[in-house]
Amino acid sequence: MVLNSPKHIQIADYKYNLPDQRIAKYPLSQRDLSKLLIYNSGEIQENIYRNLPQFLPKDTLLIFNNTKVVESRMFFQTLTGAAIELFYLEAVSDSIDSAMAMSSKGKIDIKCYIGNAKRWKNGSLKREVNWNGQLIDITVSNKQRISDYYHVTLSWTPAEMVFAEILHVFGSIPLPPYLKREVEENDLERYQTVFAKELGSVAAPTAGLHFTDNIIDELSIKGIETTEVTLHVGAGTFKPVKSNHIGEHEMHGEYLDVSIETLEHLIRSLEQKKIVTVGTTSTRTLESLYWLGRKIFYHPEISQSELIVEQWEPYETSNLCSPKQALTTLVEWLKNKRLSNILSKTQIIIAPGYEYKMIDGLITNFHQPESTLLLLVSALIGDDWKKVYDYALSNDFRFLSYGDGSLLWKK
Repeated sequence: MVLNSPKHIQIADYKYNLPDQRIAKYPLSQRDLSKLLIYNSGEIQENIYRNLPQFLPKDTLLIFNNTKVVESRMFFQTLTGAAIELFYLEAVSDSIDSAMAMSSKGKIDIKCYIGNAKRWKNGSLKREVNWNGQLIDITVSNKQRISDYYHVTLSWTPAEMVFAEILHVFGSIPLPPYLKREVEENDLERYQTVFAKELGSVAAPTAGLHFTDNIIDELSIKGIETTEVTLHVGAGTFKPVKSNHIGEHEMHGEYLDVSIETLEHLIRSLEQKKIVTVGTTSTRTLESLYWLGRKIFYHPEISQSELIVEQWEPYETSNLCSPKQALTTLVEWLKNKRLSNILSKTQIIIAPGYEYKMIDGLITNFHQPESTLLLLVSALIGDDWKKVYDYALSNDFRFLSYGDGSLLWKK
């Protein structure tokens, strides 16, 4: 363990009182009317998201996560009438990325959570739906318990339908469990960002939910540049930290996908612009890009299967390179392999002790107590996270996924 490792951190130090009534159960009718807290060098002010462009310097590069939430909750019944819920996580095979999983035809082996699993004893689960005049059926079989999740096989007819279509027919949008309500029609639109494109997330990158096409136009008019990355948010984003110390908590892995064009845009911007990420997922992506490039910088012959970011890697690595060297090396590696984008998996945990390599600021919602997302914020602004959250609680800010948000500049 190196000196700046956060493994010793006690999660109880990141506890605060969040009354249930401060959790936003529903989104505002207009996305950009959400309140915006601006933190810079210890000072706090508040405004609304509609005016965000006023608080970003002209020389800003804004990073969006363009992932799209899939309808990952599927419901079945056993022969005895017991209700069973499957919550899709990802494909079983590590060689299948999210895009490949979504385009699978006829059959796929998946990892999932199973609600009421004890009532599903033996055999298969089946459902059929008449969808636009066509009979579609799905079968779930081969249940195997693996740790706290399951492996199952999904098969369906017509076999020419892709998995994304099957989820759309049989699935439901996975609202966060702390909302404690069922999905309503409004959620189908509001639990997606306006820039969502790439299917694969089981939770929304919620910092982006405040943005409108009008805000994006205003950013462009001011000369602020934007670019997109993809990180498919996993169900682990809701996974509570149950251990006393962070060192005992296992982070979930998430798939990222970034094009060469975006990497080159980042390289051009590193020394000329303020890089601001929209959301913790965009932040995890950009910081992971540094560590992927650094791996290649010191190990040029590394294989694509080895090119992942492990949870504690940033804290156990002594020989570093500059962000520009890391990204330039990553681009050259991709071009040599005739690849147009980097597809990888990251398990990075960003906590106090972490030194940000890529970003200058972060736009993010207010997170749950004792969460890894709150640790990420603390790594950016130090103990002032308490000042920020005390202000938000004292000034009627709404919390969590459908709540208000903040623009935080690195301390």
